Amino acid sequence: MTRRITLEEVFAVMSAASSGDASVRVAIPAEPDLDDVATRLGISLNVLLDDLAYRVAEREKVEARLRQSQKMEAVGNLAGGIAHDFNNMLSVILGYMDLMLVELKPGEPLRAEAEEVRRAAEGAKELTQQLLAFSRRQVLELKQLDLNAVLLRMESMLRRLLGASVDLSLLTFTRLHRIKADPNQIEQVIMNLAVNARDAMPQGGMLALETTNVELDAAYAAQHPDVVPGHYVKLAVSDTGTGMDASVRARIFEPFFTTKERGQGTGLGLAMVFGIVRQSGGHIWVYSEPGQGTTFKLYFPRDERAPIVEEAVPAPPTGVRGFETILVVEDEPQVRALVRKVLGQHGYNVLDAGNAGEALLICEQYRATIHLLLTDVVMPRMSGKQLAERVASLRQGMKVLYMSGYADNAIVHHGVLDGGTAFLQKPVTPAAILRKVREVLDEP
Repeated sequence: MTRRITLEEVFAVMSAASSGDASVRVAIPAEPDLDDVATRLGISLNVLLDDLAYRVAEREKVEARLRQSQKMEAVGNLAGGIAHDFNNMLSVILGYMDLMLVELKPGEPLRAEAEEVRRAAEGAKELTQQLLAFSRRQVLELKQLDLNAVLLRMESMLRRLLGASVDLSLLTFTRLHRIKADPNQIEQVIMNLAVNARDAMPQGGMLALETTNVELDAAYAAQHPDVVPGHYVKLAVSDTGTGMDASVRARIFEPFFTTKERGQGTGLGLAMVFGIVRQSGGHIWVYSEPGQGTTFKLYFPRDERAPIVEEAVPAPPTGVRGFETILVVEDEPQVRALVRKVLGQHGYNVLDAGNAGEALLICEQYRATIHLLLTDVVMPRMSGKQLAERVASLRQGMKVLYMSGYADNAIVHHGVLDGGTAFLQKPVTPAAILRKVREVLDEP
């Protein structure tokens, strides 16, 4: 009686052959039904080849996404580094311009020119903030947020921004989970997406903002290397505009890439959106076809652990002058000179150091009280955080105020910005320095 070769035996032999394993054998019957074997094997090979082609295509897609993610990471590192250095220069420009404007009275010949220089520097400051947002190196004040409340609060402003030709719809999920994000940055994200949608609908159209709770599973995460499986809150922003082709979609989050006419945009809007979403632990996905409109889907991790806290309005500082002793530690000489000059002009006793080593020496040798350590965060050899920890035992009761142009991993992930930590964002201005220093010193 003839025994048929099973498909399992065929698969075993093929698998062994592909792996070089010669130990697998199949007992072939003396009188096999060759027509049947060929038919069954042919069907099996087709199934295998189809499965192999599918797996190869999926692997190529994942690798392409990974390469794009790595590319964006490299561009972000470059942009963040440039913005950090540029913030130091802007601190000097803005600081000395403010000092000049105090001396130049209205009507004096150079007053108008000085004001123009300051306005230009403020514009440059906004550009650096957008670069920092893209590179995920800006300082975020994370709070528990209800996205529905954010949208409702912004509705009237969005309607004015979009104009009468664009019909705005808010579709909010009634039991939406909370997220943890910076409210100001989330509003900036929504504003940028709304402006982009408006510009894509010059003849008018519809813009819909929709919220809902979703779960991104392991299968989705496997297709998107930057996604961690879990529960998310989704914000979908959909327009009926001109749409984008594949070549444009592939580059929309790159800084300085824009499809608008020269002078009509910086190319940083969507780059900033990308950076804010990613720095908030989220994920952004876009679908668009020419003539079919565009949908951005933003996924923010759910946060239900922390209680909802009403935002407290900080009391204004009691004054900007002082008498206390402040140790300023900043490795950029021009920024250090500006801070020293501003504080000194307003009554403070200022000690300054160009690095953590000099600061430690001052703390050891200076006999009187040092009320405040004002230190840059990122410095060579020893960070501001490490410096503060080292001098804590030498100067008990001394308060600490950090300043930096950006918050990289050392800042965000090592506790410098944890709750209660005082932080001054560069580029610094005389008013910001005086206000923040007084605020920290006056805290109980």
